[in-house]
Amino acid sequence: MSRVTSPALPAPPQRILLVKTSSLGDVVHNLPVAADLARHFPGVAIDWCVEENFVDIPRLSGAVRETIPVALRRWRRSLYSPDTWREIRELRRRLQANTYDAVLDTQGLIKSAVLARLAPGLRLGYSHEAAREPWAARFYDATFTLPKNVHAVERNRWLAAAAFGYEPGDPLDYGIAPPASSFPPPQTPGSATAVLFTATSRDDKLWPEEHWTALGRALAEIPLAFVLPSGNPRERERAERLAQALPEAVAPPPLRLSELAALLAQARLVIGVDTGLTHLAAALAVPTIALYTATDPGLTGVYGVGPHLNLGGKNTPPEPEIVLAAARKMLAESGLEARS
Repeated sequence: MSRVTSPALPAPPQRILLVKTSSLGDVVHNLPVAADLARHFPGVAIDWCVEENFVDIPRLSGAVRETIPVALRRWRRSLYSPDTWREIRELRRRLQANTYDAVLDTQGLIKSAVLARLAPGLRLGYSHEAAREPWAARFYDATFTLPKNVHAVERNRWLAAAAFGYEPGDPLDYGIAPPASSFPPPQTPGSATAVLFTATSRDDKLWPEEHWTALGRALAEIPLAFVLPSGNPRERERAERLAQALPEAVAPPPLRLSELAALLAQARLVIGVDTGLTHLAAALAVPTIALYTATDPGLTGVYGVGPHLNLGGKNTPPEPEIVLAAARKMLAESGLEARS
């Protein structure tokens, strides 16, 4: 499965730094690594270096002791600002204040490898052949060759298993629990909640609004009430349009990731486009259907221990009837039958 090209750890680790900074879906896919490490090394202290916008995700994990935020995306926009360099110096000071037995970079990019290099400890990562950016391998002390044709979740887990010398065959566990939620229940008595993620970072990943409307009106007969989260103003406009077209639907104001996790934990069903929030739903074992229109879900689709399904693919968006049938089946299997 792997090839070690440098010395491995001489003893079980006591302190580990994980480096997986972005994007949201990739950070979610790395959660099982923390759970695996905590299972194999009881008492190990695990820190996680992650983009500031995504710190709430590692904080859901009971295995992660401390999150160390970085702001690479923001820093790039103000590279010559004194404040940027002050923050970079503070990050370096914070990383070097800890003594890690190992620093594991599961991202395999030059930017993540540089961050790994800033922290003291044995730096572990993908080999030249396996890294997303081959030059990243030059920054590690030990490297591992892994196949690229496996799902991202398992690839992360296999890298950690190879790096720390244990078998990667444990059952999948994201190791997360959502915080308590204050989000109000559906206004219609007897209605279950479905969360619809209709927005994503790329227009070619969107599912047509008329498809969402047809699907939502059909699912409302079950009955279901809908929550349509959104982020930026453009996403919110889309969510509000769709909410107005559906019975018992609400487009709430922007929510923190921790609040979204709590909302998802209450849902009976999540349907979403290719966005990290849909992956978070699957990680929380909520029945989840992911809709793909511009990418292939084979290696990066939703992946979890609960009911989940990837529909569509590159240039082959799923039709509403297909999604409706899958949703009805998933709801029936979870004990929610449609009205006769």
